[in-house]
Amino acid sequence: LPARSRPRTYSSDLSYFSRVSPTTCAVRQGFVPDMRVPCRFYVDASLESLLLTELRKSHEDIVGGAGGGGGFMPAVRQVANVATLPGIVGASLAMPDVHSGYGFAIGNVAAFDMDDPEAVVSPGGVGFDINCGVRLLRTNLRVEDVDALPGGREGLAQALFDHIPVGVGSRGLLPLTASDLDSALTLGMDWSLRGGYAWPEDKEHCEEYGRMAAGDPSQVSRRAKRRGLPQMGTLGAGNHYCEVQAVDEVYDKFSAGRMGLEEGGVVIMIHSGSRGLGHQVATDALVEMEGAMARDGIQIADRQLACARIRSPEGKKYLAAMAAAANYAFVNRSAMTFLARRAFASVFGQSPDDLDMHVVYDVSHNIAKAERHMVDGKERTLLVHRKGATRAFPPHHPLVPVDYQFTGQPVLVGGTMGTCSYVLAGTQKGMDETFGSTCHGAG
Repeated sequence: LPARSRPRTYSSDLSYFSRVSPTTCAVRQGFVPDMRVPCRFYVDASLESLLLTELRKSHEDIVGGAGGGGGFMPAVRQVANVATLPGIVGASLAMPDVHSGYGFAIGNVAAFDMDDPEAVVSPGGVGFDINCGVRLLRTNLRVEDVDALPGGREGLAQALFDHIPVGVGSRGLLPLTASDLDSALTLGMDWSLRGGYAWPEDKEHCEEYGRMAAGDPSQVSRRAKRRGLPQMGTLGAGNHYCEVQAVDEVYDKFSAGRMGLEEGGVVIMIHSGSRGLGHQVATDALVEMEGAMARDGIQIADRQLACARIRSPEGKKYLAAMAAAANYAFVNRSAMTFLARRAFASVFGQSPDDLDMHVVYDVSHNIAKAERHMVDGKERTLLVHRKGATRAFPPHHPLVPVDYQFTGQPVLVGGTMGTCSYVLAGTQKGMDETFGSTCHGAG
Protein backbone atom coordinates (compact mmCIF):
# COMPACT_ATOMS: atom_id res chain seq x y z
CA LEU A 1 0.00 0.00 0.00
CA PRO A 2 1.12 3.59 -0.51
CA ALA A 3 2.30 5.19 2.74
CA ARG A 4 -0.78 7.44 3.00
CA SER A 5 -3.14 4.44 2.70
CA ARG A 6 -1.29 2.26 5.19
CA PRO A 7 -2.95 1.92 8.63
CA ARG A 8 -0.99 3.75 11.27
CA THR A 9 0.78 1.65 13.87
CA TYR A 10 0.52 1.89 17.64
CA SER A 11 4.09 3.16 17.85
CA SER A 12 3.36 5.94 15.36
CA ASP A 13 0.29 6.92 17.41
CA LEU A 14 2.52 7.21 20.47
CA SER A 15 4.71 9.76 18.70
CA TYR A 16 1.87 12.29 19.06
CA PHE A 17 1.80 11.95 22.87
CA SER A 18 3.82 14.02 25.31
CA ARG A 19 3.73 14.35 29.09
CA VAL A 20 3.29 17.96 30.14
CA SER A 21 3.26 17.43 33.91
CA PRO A 22 2.91 14.51 36.35
CA THR A 23 -0.86 14.77 35.93
CA THR A 24 -1.26 15.96 32.33
CA CYS A 25 -0.61 14.48 28.88
CA ALA A 26 -1.03 16.20 25.53
CA VAL A 27 -1.82 14.86 22.07
CA ARG A 28 -0.78 17.23 19.33
CA GLN A 29 -2.74 18.08 16.22
CA GLY A 30 -2.39 15.52 13.45
CA PHE A 31 -3.20 12.50 15.60
CA VAL A 32 -6.39 12.33 13.54
CA PRO A 33 -6.86 14.39 10.36
CA ASP A 34 -8.27 17.91 10.52
CA MET A 35 -7.83 18.53 14.24
CA ARG A 36 -8.49 22.21 14.97
CA VAL A 37 -7.04 22.13 18.50
CA PRO A 38 -4.81 19.73 20.47
CA CYS A 39 -6.03 17.33 23.18
CA ARG A 40 -5.22 17.41 26.85
CA PHE A 41 -5.66 14.44 29.18
CA TYR A 42 -5.62 14.91 32.96
CA VAL A 43 -4.11 11.54 33.82
CA ASP A 44 -1.18 10.37 35.90
CA ALA A 45 1.13 7.54 34.81
CA SER A 46 -1.20 4.75 35.95
CA LEU A 47 -4.27 6.24 34.25
CA GLU A 48 -2.22 6.94 31.12
CA SER A 49 -1.32 3.25 31.04
CA LEU A 50 -5.01 2.34 30.98
CA LEU A 51 -5.66 4.74 28.10
CA LEU A 52 -2.75 3.45 26.07
CA THR A 53 -3.68 -0.17 26.74
CA GLU A 54 -7.11 0.54 25.23
CA LEU A 55 -5.47 2.24 22.24
CA ARG A 56 -3.03 -0.63 21.71
CA LYS A 57 -5.87 -3.16 21.96
CA SER A 58 -7.76 -1.31 19.22
CA HIS A 59 -4.73 -1.68 16.92
CA GLU A 60 -4.45 -5.38 17.75
CA ASP A 61 -8.15 -5.91 17.02
CA ILE A 62 -7.85 -4.17 13.66
CA VAL A 63 -4.85 -6.31 12.70
CA GLY A 64 -6.65 -9.41 13.95
CA GLY A 65 -9.84 -8.54 12.07
CA ALA A 66 -11.97 -7.92 15.19
CA GLY A 67 -13.21 -4.56 13.95
CA GLY A 68 -11.51 -2.29 16.45
CA GLY A 69 -12.59 -3.47 19.86
CA GLY A 70 -16.06 -4.87 19.28
CA GLY A 71 -17.36 -1.63 17.77
CA PHE A 72 -15.94 0.65 20.48
CA MET A 73 -13.52 3.38 19.53
CA PRO A 74 -10.73 3.99 22.07
CA ALA A 75 -11.25 7.06 24.22
CA VAL A 76 -8.04 8.70 23.00
CA ARG A 77 -9.30 8.67 19.43
CA GLN A 78 -12.75 9.89 20.46
CA VAL A 79 -11.26 12.87 22.30
CA ALA A 80 -9.14 13.62 19.22
CA ASN A 81 -12.16 13.37 16.90
CA VAL A 82 -13.95 15.98 19.02
CA ALA A 83 -10.98 18.29 18.32
CA THR A 84 -12.04 18.31 14.64
CA LEU A 85 -15.49 19.81 15.26
CA PRO A 86 -16.18 23.33 13.93
CA GLY A 87 -15.93 26.15 16.46
CA ILE A 88 -14.01 24.29 19.16
CA VAL A 89 -11.60 26.44 21.18
CA GLY A 90 -8.66 25.78 23.50
CA ALA A 91 -8.34 22.02 23.51
CA SER A 92 -10.42 18.87 23.60
CA LEU A 93 -10.12 17.93 27.27
CA ALA A 94 -10.30 14.58 29.03
CA MET A 95 -10.90 14.33 32.76
CA PRO A 96 -9.15 11.64 34.90
CA ASP A 97 -11.98 9.10 34.61
CA VAL A 98 -12.13 9.31 30.80
CA HIS A 99 -13.33 6.20 28.97
CA SER A 100 -14.98 5.28 25.70
CA GLY A 101 -18.52 6.58 25.15
CA TYR A 102 -20.98 7.46 22.37
CA GLY A 103 -19.36 10.06 20.09
CA PHE A 104 -17.60 12.00 22.82
CA ALA A 105 -15.68 9.96 25.35
CA ILE A 106 -17.18 9.93 28.83
CA GLY A 107 -15.16 12.49 30.74
CA ASN A 108 -14.69 14.65 27.62
CA VAL A 109 -15.07 18.44 27.92
CA ALA A 110 -15.18 20.70 24.86
CA ALA A 111 -16.12 24.36 24.45
CA PHE A 112 -17.39 26.03 21.28
CA ASP A 113 -17.34 29.75 20.50
CA MET A 114 -20.96 30.87 20.33
CA ASP A 115 -19.98 33.93 18.29
CA ASP A 116 -18.55 31.69 15.56
CA PRO A 117 -21.31 31.05 12.99
CA GLU A 118 -19.69 27.70 12.15
CA ALA A 119 -19.67 26.46 15.77
CA VAL A 120 -21.75 23.37 16.54
CA VAL A 121 -23.63 21.64 19.32
CA SER A 122 -23.46 17.85 19.49
CA PRO A 123 -25.84 15.62 21.49
CA GLY A 124 -22.98 13.11 21.76
CA GLY A 125 -21.18 15.73 23.87
CA VAL A 126 -24.03 15.74 26.37
CA GLY A 127 -25.09 12.11 26.44
CA PHE A 128 -28.40 10.30 26.44
CA ASP A 129 -29.15 10.81 30.14
CA ILE A 130 -29.30 14.60 29.96
CA ASN A 131 -28.40 16.28 33.27
CA CYS A 132 -27.61 13.02 34.92
CA GLY A 133 -26.22 14.41 38.14
CA VAL A 134 -25.54 13.98 41.82
CA ARG A 135 -27.16 15.63 44.84
CA LEU A 136 -25.83 15.48 48.40
CA LEU A 137 -28.04 15.93 51.47
CA ARG A 138 -26.55 16.40 54.90
CA THR A 139 -28.14 15.43 58.24
CA ASN A 140 -27.36 16.02 61.91
CA LEU A 141 -27.27 12.27 62.44
CA ARG A 142 -24.22 10.22 63.39
CA VAL A 143 -23.38 6.69 62.27
CA GLU A 144 -24.19 5.41 65.77
CA ASP A 145 -27.70 6.88 65.45
CA VAL A 146 -28.31 4.68 62.41
CA ASP A 147 -26.79 1.61 64.03
CA ALA A 148 -29.01 2.14 67.11
CA LEU A 149 -32.21 1.81 65.04
CA PRO A 150 -34.23 -1.39 65.63
CA GLY A 151 -33.62 -2.36 62.02
CA GLY A 152 -30.15 -0.87 61.84
CA ARG A 153 -28.66 0.06 58.50
CA GLU A 154 -30.76 -2.49 56.60
CA GLY A 155 -33.94 -1.04 58.04
CA LEU A 156 -33.03 2.44 56.89
CA ALA A 157 -32.12 1.16 53.43
CA GLN A 158 -35.46 -0.67 53.24
CA ALA A 159 -37.32 2.54 54.13
CA LEU A 160 -35.63 4.28 51.21
CA PHE A 161 -36.58 1.37 48.93
CA ASP A 162 -40.17 1.66 50.13
CA HIS A 163 -40.31 5.37 49.32
CA ILE A 164 -38.24 5.75 46.12
CA PRO A 165 -39.16 3.61 43.06
CA VAL A 166 -36.14 1.98 41.44
CA GLY A 167 -35.32 -0.20 38.43
CA VAL A 168 -35.98 -0.24 34.70
CA GLY A 169 -39.57 0.78 33.95
CA SER A 170 -40.23 1.99 37.51
CA ARG A 171 -43.15 4.40 37.91
CA GLY A 172 -43.20 7.49 40.08
CA LEU A 173 -45.38 7.97 43.13
CA LEU A 174 -46.01 11.69 42.56
CA PRO A 175 -49.26 12.63 40.76
CA LEU A 176 -48.33 14.30 37.48
CA THR A 177 -50.54 15.45 34.59
CA ALA A 178 -49.39 16.37 31.09
CA SER A 179 -49.83 20.03 32.03
CA ASP A 180 -47.74 19.50 35.17
CA LEU A 181 -45.00 17.94 33.07
CA ASP A 182 -44.88 20.92 30.70
CA SER A 183 -44.63 23.24 33.71
CA ALA A 184 -41.80 21.16 35.20
CA LEU A 185 -39.93 21.20 31.87
CA THR A 186 -40.20 24.99 31.84
CA LEU A 187 -39.71 25.88 35.50
CA GLY A 188 -37.41 23.17 36.85
CA MET A 189 -37.12 23.37 40.63
CA ASP A 190 -39.44 26.39 40.73
CA TRP A 191 -42.17 23.88 39.87
CA SER A 192 -40.99 21.66 42.76
CA LEU A 193 -41.20 24.62 45.13
CA ARG A 194 -44.67 25.49 43.95
CA GLY A 195 -45.81 21.91 44.50
CA GLY A 196 -44.31 21.64 47.97
CA TYR A 197 -41.71 19.06 46.93
CA ALA A 198 -38.67 21.26 47.71
CA TRP A 199 -37.54 23.75 50.31
CA PRO A 200 -36.86 27.34 49.19
CA GLU A 201 -33.19 27.04 50.16
CA ASP A 202 -32.74 23.83 48.08
CA LYS A 203 -32.43 25.69 44.79
CA GLU A 204 -29.78 28.04 46.21
CA HIS A 205 -27.47 25.03 46.45
CA CYS A 206 -28.18 23.70 42.98
CA GLU A 207 -26.30 24.23 39.73
CA GLU A 208 -28.16 26.80 37.61
CA TYR A 209 -30.33 27.27 40.73
CA GLY A 210 -32.30 24.26 39.56
CA ARG A 211 -33.64 25.80 36.37
CA MET A 212 -32.32 26.26 32.85
CA ALA A 213 -34.22 29.25 31.52
CA ALA A 214 -33.99 28.08 27.89
CA GLY A 215 -36.15 25.01 28.58
CA ASP A 216 -39.05 24.88 26.12
CA PRO A 217 -41.50 21.93 26.36
CA SER A 218 -42.82 22.68 22.87
CA GLN A 219 -39.46 21.45 21.52
CA VAL A 220 -39.78 18.11 23.33
CA SER A 221 -41.47 15.36 21.31
CA ARG A 222 -44.71 13.72 22.41
CA ARG A 223 -42.90 10.40 22.63
CA ALA A 224 -40.30 11.87 24.99
CA LYS A 225 -43.06 13.27 27.19
CA ARG A 226 -44.90 9.93 27.23
CA ARG A 227 -41.72 8.28 28.44
CA GLY A 228 -41.07 10.90 31.09
CA LEU A 229 -44.58 11.36 32.48
CA PRO A 230 -44.73 8.17 34.61
CA GLN A 231 -41.07 8.25 35.66
CA MET A 232 -40.88 11.48 37.67
CA GLY A 233 -39.46 10.76 41.11
CA THR A 234 -37.83 7.46 40.11
CA LEU A 235 -34.22 6.49 40.47
CA GLY A 236 -33.86 4.24 37.43
CA ALA A 237 -31.28 1.49 37.06
CA GLY A 238 -27.69 1.02 35.90
CA ASN A 239 -25.25 3.13 37.90
CA HIS A 240 -27.95 5.29 39.50
CA TYR A 241 -28.25 5.12 43.26
CA CYS A 242 -29.56 6.64 46.46
CA GLU A 243 -26.92 5.87 49.05
CA VAL A 244 -26.66 6.58 52.78
CA GLN A 245 -23.04 7.53 53.42
CA ALA A 246 -20.84 8.48 56.36
CA VAL A 247 -18.22 11.23 56.29
CA ASP A 248 -15.06 9.19 56.77
CA GLU A 249 -12.36 11.86 56.58
CA VAL A 250 -12.17 15.64 56.35
CA TYR A 251 -9.20 17.25 54.57
CA ASP A 252 -10.27 20.90 54.76
CA LYS A 253 -12.22 21.72 57.94
CA PHE A 254 -13.15 25.23 56.83
CA SER A 255 -14.72 24.11 53.54
CA ALA A 256 -16.38 21.09 55.17
CA GLY A 257 -17.78 23.34 57.88
CA ARG A 258 -19.30 25.68 55.30
CA MET A 259 -21.00 22.63 53.77
CA GLY A 260 -22.21 21.30 57.13
CA LEU A 261 -20.04 18.19 56.93
CA GLU A 262 -18.04 16.61 59.78
CA GLU A 263 -16.41 13.25 60.40
CA GLY A 264 -18.88 10.56 61.41
CA GLY A 265 -21.83 12.50 60.03
CA VAL A 266 -24.52 10.80 57.93
CA VAL A 267 -25.29 12.10 54.43
CA ILE A 268 -27.42 10.93 51.49
CA MET A 269 -26.15 10.97 47.91
CA ILE A 270 -28.69 10.74 45.08
CA HIS A 271 -27.52 10.00 41.55
CA SER A 272 -30.07 10.09 38.72
CA GLY A 273 -31.06 12.10 35.67
CA SER A 274 -33.78 12.74 33.12
CA ARG A 275 -34.76 9.08 32.66
CA GLY A 276 -36.51 8.09 29.41
CA LEU A 277 -37.44 11.66 28.53
CA GLY A 278 -33.80 12.76 28.24
CA HIS A 279 -32.88 9.66 26.28
CA GLN A 280 -35.63 10.35 23.77
CA VAL A 281 -34.65 14.02 23.42
CA ALA A 282 -31.13 12.92 22.48
CA THR A 283 -32.38 10.25 20.08
CA ASP A 284 -34.73 12.68 18.33
CA ALA A 285 -31.97 15.27 17.93
CA LEU A 286 -29.46 12.82 16.47
CA VAL A 287 -31.93 11.91 13.72
CA GLU A 288 -32.69 15.56 12.88
CA MET A 289 -29.02 16.52 12.86
CA GLU A 290 -28.18 13.99 10.17
CA GLY A 291 -30.24 16.13 7.79
CA ALA A 292 -28.76 19.37 9.09
CA MET A 293 -25.22 18.16 8.46
CA ALA A 294 -26.06 17.17 4.90
CA ARG A 295 -27.71 20.55 4.24
CA ASP A 296 -24.89 22.61 5.78
CA GLY A 297 -22.03 20.51 4.45
CA ILE A 298 -20.66 19.59 7.89
CA GLN A 299 -18.06 16.82 7.72
CA ILE A 300 -17.40 14.80 10.89
CA ALA A 301 -14.81 12.18 11.78
CA ASP A 302 -17.35 9.82 13.37
CA ARG A 303 -21.08 9.70 12.65
CA GLN A 304 -21.70 9.44 16.41
CA LEU A 305 -20.57 13.07 16.54
CA ALA A 306 -23.72 14.17 14.68
CA CYS A 307 -24.10 17.90 15.25
CA ALA A 308 -25.71 21.10 14.01
CA ARG A 309 -24.69 24.72 13.91
CA ILE A 310 -25.56 26.34 17.22
CA ARG A 311 -27.50 29.04 15.37
CA SER A 312 -29.33 26.62 13.04
CA PRO A 313 -32.99 25.67 13.62
CA GLU A 314 -31.88 22.17 14.63
CA GLY A 315 -29.23 23.50 17.00
CA LYS A 316 -31.65 25.90 18.68
CA LYS A 317 -34.32 23.21 18.96
CA TYR A 318 -31.93 20.76 20.59
CA LEU A 319 -30.66 23.31 23.09
CA ALA A 320 -34.23 24.20 24.09
CA ALA A 321 -35.23 20.54 24.40
CA MET A 322 -32.00 19.67 26.23
CA ALA A 323 -32.64 22.49 28.73
CA ALA A 324 -36.17 21.18 29.26
CA ALA A 325 -34.80 17.68 29.89
CA ALA A 326 -32.27 19.19 32.31
CA ASN A 327 -35.15 20.82 34.17
CA TYR A 328 -36.87 17.43 34.32
CA ALA A 329 -33.75 15.98 35.95
CA PHE A 330 -33.60 18.80 38.53
CA VAL A 331 -37.25 18.13 39.39
CA ASN A 332 -36.64 14.37 39.47
CA ARG A 333 -33.81 14.72 42.00
CA SER A 334 -35.95 17.15 44.00
CA ALA A 335 -38.79 14.62 44.06
CA MET A 336 -36.43 11.93 45.36
CA THR A 337 -35.11 14.39 47.94
CA PHE A 338 -38.71 14.87 49.10
CA LEU A 339 -39.17 11.10 49.30
CA ALA A 340 -35.83 10.54 51.07
CA ARG A 341 -36.77 13.17 53.65
CA ARG A 342 -40.07 11.38 54.25
CA ALA A 343 -38.26 8.05 54.61
CA PHE A 344 -35.85 9.43 57.21
CA ALA A 345 -38.67 11.15 59.08
CA SER A 346 -40.63 7.90 59.27
CA VAL A 347 -37.64 5.96 60.57
CA PHE A 348 -36.27 8.48 63.08
CA GLY A 349 -39.60 9.96 64.19
CA GLN A 350 -38.44 13.52 63.56
CA SER A 351 -39.23 16.06 60.85
CA PRO A 352 -36.75 16.50 57.99
CA ASP A 353 -36.14 20.03 59.26
CA ASP A 354 -35.29 18.72 62.74
CA LEU A 355 -32.92 16.25 61.07
CA ASP A 356 -31.24 19.17 59.23
CA MET A 357 -31.74 17.45 55.86
CA HIS A 358 -30.50 20.33 53.75
CA VAL A 359 -29.08 20.11 50.23
CA VAL A 360 -25.30 20.57 50.26
CA TYR A 361 -25.19 20.85 46.46
CA ASP A 362 -26.59 19.40 43.24
CA VAL A 363 -24.26 19.05 40.23
CA SER A 364 -24.89 18.16 36.60
CA HIS A 365 -22.53 16.01 34.58
CA ASN A 366 -24.19 15.49 31.19
CA ILE A 367 -24.98 18.94 29.86
CA ALA A 368 -24.05 21.78 27.49
CA LYS A 369 -24.29 25.33 28.80
CA ALA A 370 -23.48 28.86 27.66
CA GLU A 371 -20.75 30.24 29.93
CA ARG A 372 -18.23 33.09 29.93
CA HIS A 373 -14.58 32.00 29.88
CA MET A 374 -11.18 33.46 29.04
CA VAL A 375 -9.69 32.16 25.78
CA ASP A 376 -6.38 33.54 24.51
CA GLY A 377 -6.65 36.49 26.88
CA LYS A 378 -10.19 37.45 25.82
CA GLU A 379 -13.50 36.70 27.52
CA ARG A 380 -15.82 34.76 25.23
CA THR A 381 -19.26 33.20 25.41
CA LEU A 382 -18.76 29.46 24.99
CA LEU A 383 -21.08 26.49 24.73
CA VAL A 384 -19.33 24.12 27.12
CA HIS A 385 -20.15 20.44 26.61
CA ARG A 386 -19.50 18.32 29.71
CA LYS A 387 -20.02 14.63 29.00
CA GLY A 388 -19.51 12.63 32.18
CA ALA A 389 -17.75 15.65 33.68
CA THR A 390 -18.69 18.04 36.48
CA ARG A 391 -18.69 21.81 36.63
CA ALA A 392 -16.17 23.09 39.22
CA PHE A 393 -16.24 26.89 39.51
CA PRO A 394 -13.78 28.69 41.81
CA PRO A 395 -14.26 30.91 44.87
CA HIS A 396 -15.80 34.34 44.21
CA HIS A 397 -17.37 33.29 40.89
CA PRO A 398 -20.79 34.96 40.47
CA LEU A 399 -22.52 31.63 39.79
CA VAL A 400 -21.27 30.07 43.04
CA PRO A 401 -23.84 30.33 45.88
CA VAL A 402 -23.14 32.92 48.54
CA ASP A 403 -22.58 30.16 51.15
CA TYR A 404 -19.63 28.86 49.10
CA GLN A 405 -18.10 32.10 47.84
CA PHE A 406 -15.00 31.53 49.98
CA THR A 407 -14.68 27.78 49.35
CA GLY A 408 -15.52 27.40 45.68
CA GLN A 409 -18.40 25.41 44.22
CA PRO A 410 -18.91 22.03 45.89
CA VAL A 411 -17.98 19.23 43.49
CA LEU A 412 -19.54 15.80 44.04
CA VAL A 413 -17.53 12.84 42.78
CA GLY A 414 -19.60 9.71 43.29
CA GLY A 415 -18.10 6.37 44.19
CA THR A 416 -19.34 2.85 43.59
CA MET A 417 -20.60 0.47 46.26
CA GLY A 418 -16.97 -0.59 46.69
CA THR A 419 -15.28 2.81 46.67
CA CYS A 420 -15.60 6.13 48.48
CA SER A 421 -17.31 9.22 47.18
CA TYR A 422 -15.60 12.60 47.44
CA VAL A 423 -16.73 16.17 48.03
CA LEU A 424 -14.27 18.62 46.45
CA ALA A 425 -14.31 22.34 45.70
CA GLY A 426 -13.63 24.24 42.49
CA THR A 427 -10.38 26.18 42.06
CA GLN A 428 -9.12 29.02 39.90
CA LYS A 429 -6.54 26.71 38.29
CA GLY A 430 -9.31 24.39 37.18
CA MET A 431 -11.22 27.37 35.82
CA ASP A 432 -8.21 28.53 33.83
CA GLU A 433 -7.29 25.11 32.41
CA THR A 434 -10.54 23.15 31.99
CA PHE A 435 -13.32 25.75 31.64
CA GLY A 436 -14.06 25.04 35.31
CA SER A 437 -14.53 21.26 34.97
CA THR A 438 -13.44 18.07 36.66
CA CYS A 439 -14.25 14.35 36.77
CA HIS A 440 -17.61 12.89 37.81
CA GLY A 441 -16.43 9.58 39.28
CA ALA A 442 -18.80 6.63 39.19
CA GLY A 443 -21.69 9.05 38.79
